[in-house]
Amino acid sequence: MEVNNLIKNAELEIKDIFNDIDDRSYKFSEKVLNAFHNNNVSESCFNSTTGYGYGDLGREVIETVFAEIFGGEKALVRNQFISGSHALNVCFFALLRPNDLLLSISGTPYDTLHEVIGIKDNPSSLKSFGIKYDEIDLIDNDFDYKKIEEYIKNNKVKVVEIQRSRGYSTRDSLSIEKLEKVINLIKSIDKDVIIMVDNCYCEFVEEKTPTEVGADIMVGSLIKNPGGFIAPNGAYIVGKDELIKLCGERLTLPGEGVEVGPTLGINKSILQGIYLAPSVVASSLKTAVLTSKVLEDLGYDVNPKYNGNRVDIVQTIIFNDEEKLIKYTQGIQMGSAIDSNALPYPSDMPGYDDKIIMASGSFTQGSSIEISCDGPLRSPYIAYQQGSVTYDYGKLALKKAIQNILEK
Repeated sequence: MEVNNLIKNAELEIKDIFNDIDDRSYKFSEKVLNAFHNNNVSESCFNSTTGYGYGDLGREVIETVFAEIFGGEKALVRNQFISGSHALNVCFFALLRPNDLLLSISGTPYDTLHEVIGIKDNPSSLKSFGIKYDEIDLIDNDFDYKKIEEYIKNNKVKVVEIQRSRGYSTRDSLSIEKLEKVINLIKSIDKDVIIMVDNCYCEFVEEKTPTEVGADIMVGSLIKNPGGFIAPNGAYIVGKDELIKLCGERLTLPGEGVEVGPTLGINKSILQGIYLAPSVVASSLKTAVLTSKVLEDLGYDVNPKYNGNRVDIVQTIIFNDEEKLIKYTQGIQMGSAIDSNALPYPSDMPGYDDKIIMASGSFTQGSSIEISCDGPLRSPYIAYQQGSVTYDYGKLALKKAIQNILEK
């Protein structure tokens, strides 16, 4: 079947799903707008600071806006974070001390955290500072509640880490419902355990946030969902007041913490980004649903299914074929706005064991909320696609990618 007809037929079957996405986007937009109103966002918040960044009104307002939107007591939203992984690193080192125990209950974390934790040797890792680590795998895409209960009862765990999105794994991403259940279990055993959630790719997808269901602290990147395609870099940490203070002192220095940090003209971009984020995430979700439907119709195994529950913006396509993974990813690059003439090839990347192929024809380097696609060169050769600023641009990129894998 010709690609345009394939897409049109798919759209007829998924229009009700699109309506549900639009309804949630409206609710999220109202939540964001209320936060702007409640915190008196004004043009003066766009002003910039340099040097130490003392008395930056815009920075302070941004952080109260993020705290309200994501249901935390306080927030740390800074352009000094270079990525979501950097913010996670700051959070780990802020909360943990020598001889403390860190427990991941969602299996092995994302590749870029292996050297942070010490899963892979690095003289700057948590392990090198005497911080202990253990992990509990998921069972059937859910937490191993029995094993977690036994472990918490028999060990003094300082921080429990949960990664909601799948990373480069084949598991499902973790829903708020599952998160709330496991948080309640852990807190019923030891209320002092700090529950830390990696919320990357999940903002504005489900109606509640991790901190609204009992998580103590959560982390995300501004070049993913909450940056709304506008923020050029940065990340956020949202959670309990005393934990955010610790993170601020790890990012900057003890004694100054959240009170310093020049914004260098980024305030307006961060505010514009979070303002647009609900609609941009909605476009990303629609693109993911369309991708899932069309690629399944072409015979590929996809996750989530087009009509399945979604908790993040990531769509996977299992090709079981190295060449098709490469050609599909190259097609996404061809359908992108920037560097569409560049042809990505698998290559080594810092923090990853396998060669990675990555399409990211984005205005912001490494942005995952703009249309992008990547994957490790290992069996079963899975493409991890995410983002799209608008649904139309996502559909155009998908069309190019499909044409590329169908070419003889």
